[in-house]
Amino acid sequence: MPASPSTARAINDRLALRLLQQEGPLTAGQLKQLTGLSRPSVADLVERLAAAGLIDVVGESGEQRRGPNAKLYGIVADQAHLAALDVRTEGVSVVVSDLLGGVLAEASVPIGDDTGTEPAVEQAVALVERAAKEAGVPGLHTVGIGAPGLIDPATGELRDSGGLPAWHRRLVLALQERLPQTRVHVENETNLAALAEQRDGVAKDRNTFVLLWLGHGTGAAVVLEGTLRRGASGGTGEIGFLPVPGTAGLPSAVDCEGGFHSLAGSAAIVALAERHGLTVEARGYEPLAARVVRDAVASAATDFLDALADRLAVGVAAVVAILDPGCLVLAGEVGQAGGADLAARVERRVRRMSPLPTEVRASALGGGAVLRGALLTARERAQDELFAPLQGRGSA
Repeated sequence: MPASPSTARAINDRLALRLLQQEGPLTAGQLKQLTGLSRPSVADLVERLAAAGLIDVVGESGEQRRGPNAKLYGIVADQAHLAALDVRTEGVSVVVSDLLGGVLAEASVPIGDDTGTEPAVEQAVALVERAAKEAGVPGLHTVGIGAPGLIDPATGELRDSGGLPAWHRRLVLALQERLPQTRVHVENETNLAALAEQRDGVAKDRNTFVLLWLGHGTGAAVVLEGTLRRGASGGTGEIGFLPVPGTAGLPSAVDCEGGFHSLAGSAAIVALAERHGLTVEARGYEPLAARVVRDAVASAATDFLDALADRLAVGVAAVVAILDPGCLVLAGEVGQAGGADLAARVERRVRRMSPLPTEVRASALGGGAVLRGALLTARERAQDELFAPLQGRGSA
């Protein structure tokens, strides 16, 4: 059955807004060309969206002739404001942006291991409020949170985990309580990193790939045919629990020691560097394992890098054997520090271990991928709501 006039208008409105989001400001003529709509339909569409406060004239095109088609229309960026949080075991980082993702403020706060649950939550929530104030934002429409741990696929909430600080789960509830008008969404940090690499990083040309997160711990995100896969319990990619050779034991349901984490977690990488006689010292804010790997690449510490690649290839080969993704991204601070050098070493080893051709790439976004992914997710959720059919605003 053909769509009703109101449904057709809603579809056209949504299409135009998506084009303005992806392409930037466009003239009415360009919207006509990209949508295939008639000139009168585009004129009505522009009038509707402008009346709803979603688009406005942001300039003029370079055309010599001045007229309606020469006006450039763009999404009103301050129609909504967003925040993205990267929640780590050692602290929180936040970015506040407009609806188009333009960054208005950034901040972070360290949270020590000895900080109690309520003080830690208060520090994190206060950080969000300060960042919003610094950005001059009266309120936040949507907050996207990236955190380690499992997300319950039924509720969308961060599940309890004995291996993570208690304040992580409490933070989500505290933000919902303190910002009752704000939509708060939480996602596993590694999944967000994969979304960011797919949109803005090294996996832009791939609709199937696996991202291996190498940071304080280990994790993986699986994207198959363009879709992020979470699994029946939200646990897809918990590679730290993968039983592998070369460890002192086996992991348990509550502890990943003895699994792949024991080979590729930050503490294991630092210990491996020490055994190879490398200097291990903290400098600046870069995680220690990432610093060690970065220094090793710069100094061509071949023995250590080969040993690390041997370890990583064990986990990568297991993933390849099951999923055959064709591409694997080494991400997180350690993956970025190892760069193309470490990626090439891992790829050569996987090639010898598996008959399935797999390209191994180094992350382009590194530790910032989680924050970028959280911001992308918050922006998409906000736009999904704001760009919904304009009921009662002239589209019905």
